[in-house]
Amino acid sequence: MNAELERKYHRLCEIVRACESVLVAYSGGVDSALVMAVAHRELGAGRVLACIGVSPSYPARELRQAVELAERLGVPYRLVNTAEHLDPNYAANPSNRCYFCKSELHDRLKAIAREEGWHTVVDGTNADDLVHDDRPGVLAARERGVRSPLAEAGLTKAEVRELARRLGLPVWDKPAMACLSSRVPHGTPITPELLRRIEAAEDVLVALGFRQFRVRHHGEIARIEVPVEEFSKVLEHHAEIVEGIRAVGYRFVTLDLAGFRSGSLSGAGLSATVSLDAVQVR
Repeated sequence: MNAELERKYHRLCEIVRACESVLVAYSGGVDSALVMAVAHRELGAGRVLACIGVSPSYPARELRQAVELAERLGVPYRLVNTAEHLDPNYAANPSNRCYFCKSELHDRLKAIAREEGWHTVVDGTNADDLVHDDRPGVLAARERGVRSPLAEAGLTKAEVRELARRLGLPVWDKPAMACLSSRVPHGTPITPELLRRIEAAEDVLVALGFRQFRVRHHGEIARIEVPVEEFSKVLEHHAEIVEGIRAVGYRFVTLDLAGFRSGSLSGAGLSATVSLDAVQVR
């Protein structure tokens, strides 16, 4: 570990210890997993509770993996049901949709903290997340007094992954996995039924071994994003992909030729795609 990363790690430990006892907004991703693991090490038994927000926008496979990791590390956890999908502001799917989602989650976590005497609610926001101006979820957390130990310690995403690797966390290289609602263009209403369809479509890719992917929803069209270097794998399995994704309710299945990129629905319209329905591999 280089001197700068070691300094930031010690600072992270200091921040966590100062919190006395914490509820961790834990999703199973590398950021919140690192916060959970460090808090468990620094604060000890009875002073850390990992809270997993459960809603239609959180894939069941992610929930299973988050629970498995918490159990593996011996960290107490709790499933916290949230109902952001019942909020008309969230369901309308505006550009600041994440604000209403995180408001719901953190309101529930703050209530648990008050009722049970937990000192601080913390999340997995890192320093890179604060560089972006369009982080309504971060704003919701700040308004509710949620602390972000990684960001406070100045840890970037790359540094988070390196620390997680050094601490032996198996999710150190886990791809980022935004909520299912991020697959839906702003302005298209969010419903539990739609989210289940997207989840089922993505499960087709998971079953075939893909790790970095998105299935974007465009009405009857499912637009698949994977890294460019995995296009050949998509073509190899195109028949299974088309059959599986059509089976969950999509009429057309396409591959985005621009490849995987986070936040692609923030752009205007569809990028160049090729239909997988008529692909023939020779």
